[in-house]
Amino acid sequence: MSPTTELIAVGTELLLGKIVNTNARDLSESLSALGINVYYHTVVGDNPERLRQAVEIARNRADIIITTGGLGPTYDDMTKETLAACFGKQLVCCEDIAAKIRAYFADRLPGVQMPENNMRQAYLPEGCTVLRNDCGTAPGCAFYAEGKYVIMLPGPPRECRAMFRSGAVPYLKALSDAEILSHNIHIFGLGDSAVEEKLRGLMQRLTNPTLAPYAKTGEVMLRLTAKAESGAEAERLMTPVLQEVREVLGDVIYGIDADSLEGTVLRLLLDAKKTIATAESCTAGLLSKRLTDLPGASAVFLGGVAAYANEVKTKMLGVPETLIADHGAVSGPVARSMAEGARTRIGADFGIGITGIAGPDGGTAEKPVGTVYVALATAEATYVRNLRLGTDRTRVRMMAAHHALDMVRRYLTNLPVENI
Repeated sequence: MSPTTELIAVGTELLLGKIVNTNARDLSESLSALGINVYYHTVVGDNPERLRQAVEIARNRADIIITTGGLGPTYDDMTKETLAACFGKQLVCCEDIAAKIRAYFADRLPGVQMPENNMRQAYLPEGCTVLRNDCGTAPGCAFYAEGKYVIMLPGPPRECRAMFRSGAVPYLKALSDAEILSHNIHIFGLGDSAVEEKLRGLMQRLTNPTLAPYAKTGEVMLRLTAKAESGAEAERLMTPVLQEVREVLGDVIYGIDADSLEGTVLRLLLDAKKTIATAESCTAGLLSKRLTDLPGASAVFLGGVAAYANEVKTKMLGVPETLIADHGAVSGPVARSMAEGARTRIGADFGIGITGIAGPDGGTAEKPVGTVYVALATAEATYVRNLRLGTDRTRVRMMAAHHALDMVRRYLTNLPVENI
């Protein structure tokens, strides 16, 4: 049976809504990939007594307690002191950590007098495993006491993620002789309910490996996880399941262990030695941003035009005024012309054209809010998708960019482009 975990986030700012608890999301996802079940999320303010109560509840229902936050040098950072007291441990000075804190100030903040309270961070529960902090001064720690594993991580997300990967993951893996491996199956073109319906029987009959769906904005991810004595054996267990998922879902799978849809498209463009340019109206540069957020994008992305106004469509992209007058700015013919203009005028192998009504206003009975046309122009042909993407403005724009990327992916992998 997999160990159960409770995450306790410490910080009054979380309760006040001033900071979003992204650590809980990130840690839950990472723990799931390790085959560790997260059963509870708790948030408690910077109050030692309430934190003690939360720990007492957690120790009665979880095998592993992971805290985030409260490891800093100020008076309200009481996580170590409180958890050490809960489990009957003394805090002792770790000279290695003290030296590291002094060196941090000397190297990164020359001329700044180190506040003495920073030395509080060098005191850790006796007998603990120290978790190094490569991004800040607050170390984390882990220990086993009274039948429970306790791990304390810093609150800042960058520090928390880095310490979890470098320190907590090896610590957790050492608790078991088994090897746990996962593959993430990324899907675009089917909703989560449709994916679940197609794979329900498979998911219900699996015990090891397991298959679990995760809904994302406009996408679905399946996590396939196996536990075995070796990595090779875990892979052997997953291979037939992965093959069955491929057979059931087909070409809506855009990648296995891919980082993102735009990352998949970037790699395909790089492999094909092709370039791309964009002409965006309702997305106003969102597609360009997603591509250029990635390292290496300069090798394939030549440029883009945020063509919100009709005058920009005509003057910069060469869209005929008569085309807009006859069909409207939001139409298949205009999207086609925008894509072709982006390709020829910027000089790319591929051009993307996106035009639509993102809302909340501007819709008509014939073209309601959420109507979007996405076009892909190549040297041989131009392809257009006519989409209805709902009424949420943010989702409409995100989905329009998704569809543009999917069209490029499909073209470069010899799949049908216009329909999915």
